[in-house]
Amino acid sequence: MGRGDGSNRVFSLPGDDDAGTSILHVDMDAFYASVAVLDDPSLGGKPIIIGAPEGRSVVSSASYEARRFGVRAAMPMGQAIRLCPQGIIVNPSFHRYIEVSKQVMEIFQRFTPLVEPLSIDEAFLDVSGARRLWGSPGEIATLIRETVEREVGITCSVGVAATKHVAKMASTLCKPNGMLFVPEAQTLGFLGPRSVRQMWGVGPKASEALENRGIRTIADVRATPQAALNRVLGPAMGARVRELAHGVDERIVVTEHAEKSIGHEETFEHDVADPERLRSELLRLADRVGIRLRKAGVESRTIAIKVRFNDFTTLSRSQTLPEPTDVGMRIADAARDLFATLDLIAPVRLIGVRAEKLQPKGGSALALWDDDEDWRRVDDALDDAAERFGSGAVTRAAFIGRTDRYAAPRAPKLDDHG
Repeated sequence: MGRGDGSNRVFSLPGDDDAGTSILHVDMDAFYASVAVLDDPSLGGKPIIIGAPEGRSVVSSASYEARRFGVRAAMPMGQAIRLCPQGIIVNPSFHRYIEVSKQVMEIFQRFTPLVEPLSIDEAFLDVSGARRLWGSPGEIATLIRETVEREVGITCSVGVAATKHVAKMASTLCKPNGMLFVPEAQTLGFLGPRSVRQMWGVGPKASEALENRGIRTIADVRATPQAALNRVLGPAMGARVRELAHGVDERIVVTEHAEKSIGHEETFEHDVADPERLRSELLRLADRVGIRLRKAGVESRTIAIKVRFNDFTTLSRSQTLPEPTDVGMRIADAARDLFATLDLIAPVRLIGVRAEKLQPKGGSALALWDDDEDWRRVDDALDDAAERFGSGAVTRAAFIGRTDRYAAPRAPKLDDHG
């Protein structure tokens, strides 16, 4: 695999062997940067860095031109500017990313109803039932790439394989603007020489643990006894990695996902040591979480907080509620109770609130009265304002006038891997 900048890519040509395949992984190329070029064609071919230019913001994404200087997602913006001083910094535009993502996903649905979005810019497709209408999986991959570029104006890369794991690896290897077919009979040969770091789901720590024991390639995994893998990774992950190394992946394309948690967090422009200010921020974040819960029609049984200090020490706490809720003030009360259990060992850099163990709203037995009736009226007003002006514009009167709150807010889980 290249360095994420398109170097050393591997790709197939239309008409190459795709026997035994039915799974496509389609991934937009440098999605955020591509949308920036779509909106401002003068940026084409230039090193684009997506992110807020000031404070302690981080890079959201970068064009391939910027990646060749070493710029990477999640890198501090200051470091990115030092690596690529000629880079053009473009502020994120999340509403545009969502608009363009919807266009792309609609194109996928034309070819097969079996579409599983992984994030805003990538999806798995099962095309086993689409062959009669559209041709072989390789032909479908070609059509999808052509349609996305023609109708949306951006490019994508497609991995075509017999399993999700191999299709995901293949799409990464052929980026940008390529496609790679891995016929079923060639799966083991394709996997063998690849680094363990290229396995989908094997993170940096697990990869490092394997490499420290001389297990550097997927072929090495296959040659390692199961007991040895279990000692390195634990029994569950050890067994899973061995299966993937042998090309075994029985995961199917799932068209619907229930959201497991909803959260918001903020990084402060300046470290905060004032407990009351932090409690105030917890209420603000709880309101934003509540808005998203109600919009999704779900309630939460567990509330969690995350606090990161200026030395990057990070603490998390959670509690299960007596009754599930989507009420902002109830979420805030729980978050503040959790916060009260922490020792403020240093000024705070980041704080977050998360709702977990979600369930459909009204799943519990109805009470004869509603203790939260007054707070629900407040939430109704917040929901109305969020619908009209966006959640970022919503605030309580107690917050008006504060201009020194935090650095540019982060969008909730809109991943751009391309």
